[in-house]
Formats: sequence, C-alpha cells, structure tokens
Amino acid sequence: MDQPAILVEKEIPEYFLLRPEVEKAYGYSHAVKIGNEIKVSGAVSMDDEGNPTGIGDMDQQMKNCYSDLEKVLSHYGCTFDDVVVENVFTTDMPKFLEVAAYRNEIYKKQFPTGSWLGVKELALPEFLIEIELEVHK
Repeated sequence: MDQPAILVEKEIPEYFLLRPEVEKAYGYSHAVKIGNEIKVSGAVSMDDEGNPTGIGDMDQQMKNCYSDLEKVLSHYGCTFDDVVVENVFTTDMPKFLEVAAYRNEIYKKQFPTGSWLGVKELALPEFLIEIELEVHK
C-alpha cells in the first residue's frame, strides 16, 4: 500500500530592519522570523541615524531599548508576552540593577528566561546597555 504524500512547507526566513541604513552600515538585521520563532538583535539606545541617545543615563537608555524592541515585536504581531528569552548586556551592572525594576512594566504576565551579563564594552562607548530577545509566537 502506498503512503500518502506529506507536504512539508519550507520555512522561509523573514527579515526585518528597524533602521535600514544603520543596520546595513553595521552589517546586521534587527530581527529574523523563521516559523514561530523570532530572533531579535540587541537593541541599544540610538536615534534613526545611529547616534547614541540617553548618554550617561542608564534608565533612559533601557527605556529606549524597550521602545525599539516593542516596535520590532509589533512588526511581527507580537508583544512582550511572547518573549521567551531576554539577554541583557551592560557595561555598568550596579546601575542596571538600580533600574531593573522597570522590567515589571514590560513583562506583565511572566518574565522570560535569560541572562544579565556585565561586559567591558558595547559597540559604541556611549552605550551602557543592550537587550536581545527570542520570541515564540
């Protein structure tokens, strides 16, 4: 007896550029969706030309990161409720710990898994924090 043919749909990556000129200049895509999974590159506090914003202000830089991440998530029809991994990289862990409670405003249902990592430096010296996500929709 012949087996029925099973059609396997090839999952095509869907790339998203939040700031196309900046991302092309630095050589990355802000996010890529494959199937139900979305990988989001680290967000930093920058304007649309790639200039650092919130210089010296950890709280403002963190809020700017989450604002950009929200734009990426909404492009894919997602919210922070869909985030399953969040990794935070910071050049000043004590300052980050002072403002980390802001995350309670971001993650209202549950917190994702992830890591908080103190690093020597980020892409530009003015960046104090970078936040990357993995999403399951």
